[in-house]
Amino acid sequence: MSENSKDTAVTTADAADGDVLLKVTGLQKHFPIKKGLLQRQVGAVHAVDGIDFEVRRGETLGVVGESGCGKSTMGRLITRLLEPTGGKVEFEGKDITHLGVSGMRPMRRDVQMIFQDPYSSLNPRHTIGTIVGAPFRLQGVEPEGGIKKEVQRLLSVVGLNPEHYNRYPHEFSGGQRQRIGIARALALSPKLVVADEPVSALDVSIQAQVVNLLDDLQQELGLTYVIIAHDLSVVRHVSDRIAVMYLGKIVELADRDLLYKAPMHPYTKALMSAVPIPDPRRKSEKSERILLKGDVPSPISPPSGCRFHTRCWKATEICKTTEPPLLELRPGQRVACHHPENFEDQQPQDTVLLTAAKEAAELVAEEVLAESAETSAAVAKAVEEGELTAEEPAADEPAEDDAPSAEEPAEAEPAAEEPAEASEESGEPEAPTEAPSKKK
Repeated sequence: MSENSKDTAVTTADAADGDVLLKVTGLQKHFPIKKGLLQRQVGAVHAVDGIDFEVRRGETLGVVGESGCGKSTMGRLITRLLEPTGGKVEFEGKDITHLGVSGMRPMRRDVQMIFQDPYSSLNPRHTIGTIVGAPFRLQGVEPEGGIKKEVQRLLSVVGLNPEHYNRYPHEFSGGQRQRIGIARALALSPKLVVADEPVSALDVSIQAQVVNLLDDLQQELGLTYVIIAHDLSVVRHVSDRIAVMYLGKIVELADRDLLYKAPMHPYTKALMSAVPIPDPRRKSEKSERILLKGDVPSPISPPSGCRFHTRCWKATEICKTTEPPLLELRPGQRVACHHPENFEDQQPQDTVLLTAAKEAAELVAEEVLAESAETSAAVAKAVEEGELTAEEPAADEPAEDDAPSAEEPAEAEPAAEEPAEASEESGEPEAPTEAPSKKK
């Protein structure tokens, strides 16, 4: 990364400091593994292993990644439902990392969470009025007009009948239960709402209603969201910025449009390529899906260096030995990669692919590898001639820029109908037509 890019990143961060609601630095959560009669610790699950990001007031940060990458754990850490192993969580400039129950009680008014499963997050023995009114009683708040009147108003706000105040959770559908969870989260007018998979358990038709409800509530109440989701189309619809997680790390953090138009991390590229295109006119065309090699490594003993190098078709020796830092290579787009997509190579001297990379390249379509070589050459030439600065993209359309991997093209045919592993584990069902990373 050039000095100019670093200066730009610092300037951008300084300018946004006054508007930052939540700041996370080096956040870690390791779950101990104990065995034997004496319960000695023999290892740890590295669920979240050092992440940094900021959330500004009024914005929505989307978090995506495969199952088991640490998204939900991260959400529980920033709401302090879990105790961090390391790092720092700051809310409105105050360090809340190790606050106890009494210290967090006043903070609960400002930080709330919408849980993933609407069926298990509501107590079946309590009525809806008791559930939604619980925050008022716990915080000792007496709203104007009484708790019952305020609860009925909240039910009306989320699209439920206020007369259902005395009903029980089993009398409602999944979408209605999720709305009850949203009403409970909004009871004390919080500043930050962490939504953990708020629509993944719902039917597609109900998903749209809940997503639109969250959007409307943000505009009306000035809420700040951190939305954790699998569905890339949902994240694109509601997010201002998107963080991509892999095995406990943030590998890319970018503005929504930049991420979908020109993803820089190979893992993000693979996720985008796995999204199906809902266009009947293109059913006969070949897909350029990038199939990832193998399964996600175990978080008990994550790979050295870049954690994605065991499945990446661009991995070289430096990827195996040196962990790439999360750097702002382009304004509004940070990536942790030695050989990023759609950008000049950060380690051009390291050109020998690992054996795992050659095996992974066999699952990538030849057209993708060929275009990668062309883009790599174009970027390198533009940089040498001074026509391309560190902040400018190489082309309007996203493309890969790793020439070495293209010099040994795979013999495998493009995978048209075979589902991508990234899609299977991430569970992304649908996406808009502009999500794919290439023109046909």
